[in-house]
Amino acid sequence: MAHQEKHRAEAIGWLRAAVLGANDGLISTSSLIVGVAAAQVSRSPIVLTGCAGLVAGALSMAAGEYVSVSSQADTEQADLARERGELEAAPELEHEELARIYMARGVEAGLAHQVATQLMTHDALAAHARDELGLSEITRARPLQAALTSAAAFASGALPPVAASWLVPVSGISVAVAGGSLALLAVLGALAARLGGASLMRGALRVAFWGAIAMGTTALVGRLLGTAV
Repeated sequence: MAHQEKHRAEAIGWLRAAVLGANDGLISTSSLIVGVAAAQVSRSPIVLTGCAGLVAGALSMAAGEYVSVSSQADTEQADLARERGELEAAPELEHEELARIYMARGVEAGLAHQVATQLMTHDALAAHARDELGLSEITRARPLQAALTSAAAFASGALPPVAASWLVPVSGISVAVAGGSLALLAVLGALAARLGGASLMRGALRVAFWGAIAMGTTALVGRLLGTAV
């Protein structure tokens, strides 16, 4: 039977986008709601602010992630095109280059040349992409996947504080949203750490800490500006 293994690196693309999107959606939307609620206004502006933050943030995350990952994909394609041209123009030099890469990793010279020959016979571009450029199917840039993942994750993170602003009495919105969001941030941080193989406590604390800073700052701004206005 074939031995199959799954590695955390295989999920790094979607995991990064999902965690970033959910954290951003929860922190930014909660901060907006807490800031407006601190101004002691009625429910309608608070809910409207939360909904606007959810929609605008999700679209902004999708656009930003798509542009960013597309730039990475463009760079990868440019490198592959250059490597393809070099393989056509000077295959012997490329063969020697690949063999030297294996020798630098500890492979004996004769065996390194044999491996380079076999791999280039099978798929020369794939061999150079993997061993010279460091590109593989696992790490390949996927702009559309990253954009959709970020938008969905942001909306998922923003939805709980928006729902709380709709359901909780106006006088308790700030406390409910802040407390619930901090708890959810801790869970998200621990989950991301668990999937990434890091410390659960460290992951939970670092996300919750910055969430508390963001909500506390916007609450202060809302209270000051609300009083002034």
